[in-house]
Amino acid sequence: MTKECEGDNSPQLLESSYLHGTQAFSDLATPVHGEYGGSVSDAFRNLSLHVTRASLGLATPVDGDGGGGSCSKPAPAPKKKSKRSKRDENAIWTRSTSRNRKNKKAAPPPPPAAQPWPGAAGAEECAPGQPVLLSRVFKSERIVLSDDRLTAASSKGYRMVRATQGVAAGARYFEVKVLHLGSTGHTCLGWATNMADIDMPVGCGEYGFGYRDTDGAKVHMNWRNNYGHEGYGKGDVLGFYISLPDGERYEPKVHLNNKGKPFLVQGQDALARVPGSKICYFKNGVSQGLAFEDILGGRYYPAGSLYTMPNKHNCVVRFNFGPNFNFFPQDFGGLPIPQPMSEVPRQALR
Repeated sequence: MTKECEGDNSPQLLESSYLHGTQAFSDLATPVHGEYGGSVSDAFRNLSLHVTRASLGLATPVDGDGGGGSCSKPAPAPKKKSKRSKRDENAIWTRSTSRNRKNKKAAPPPPPAAQPWPGAAGAEECAPGQPVLLSRVFKSERIVLSDDRLTAASSKGYRMVRATQGVAAGARYFEVKVLHLGSTGHTCLGWATNMADIDMPVGCGEYGFGYRDTDGAKVHMNWRNNYGHEGYGKGDVLGFYISLPDGERYEPKVHLNNKGKPFLVQGQDALARVPGSKICYFKNGVSQGLAFEDILGGRYYPAGSLYTMPNKHNCVVRFNFGPNFNFFPQDFGGLPIPQPMSEVPRQALR
């Protein structure tokens, strides 16, 4: 029967199978309840049903076949339902709200807002009635000041500190005493305008005029030139003189940005020079001669820069803005007699 099912299921073949089955069961004289579990009519009906279904390609086995096989083609395996995640199903129309999110650490609180420049120190320096001192605003971070803000020390680089008040006209004077230099210490002291870079030595650029301890050289535009008869060292008192006749006419307007950096108002002549202006240096009351003349117009501040090799004691100097000086000169060589820097009128921070 297996070969028949695998071959051609023509009407003649089906009819022959039907007649053959009918003849086989009609020869039986007795019921086959004990062997087949049913009557002859039941067996006939089952055989007819089997033959019919086999011709149609159905997968029904013959009763009593014992599971030995089927005359029909195997039924196709049912298709498995594809699994789509809930996220895929909702991705077109909606955004899943069940997404697991990692717990983020709480952000640290923001730091307190920095006080606008010049801060409390600048406000104190601008307050009425304050004496002329070394500025806590216009100094390099490498410079250390004493509590009375008259002594400066440094061992890290040639950096600058300047006074709180400057002068743009007239004749002024101040002193500096060298307290310590050591074997590797050096100083460059003098005058610098509000355009000078405080992270550079006095006299490094065009806005500063220095007097150096080495050989008593004068310094401007980063050039050292022979000047004094000799250098100076520990214990010496140095005098600094400046004269600016009608200097306010040549003073450029300088503004400060929010970080305290100076800049010139556009359209000014920043290189205008003051006719007849003079700078002289003194050592223990003795003039070392004329150092500079016809200098740039501007507001000039007492300034100092200090240097010492690493791992050595600080280079230390002390300023004296007057009126009581240690060595006030008796002879200025015909130049206008100066007033002490301590008597400079109060000015705005600039």
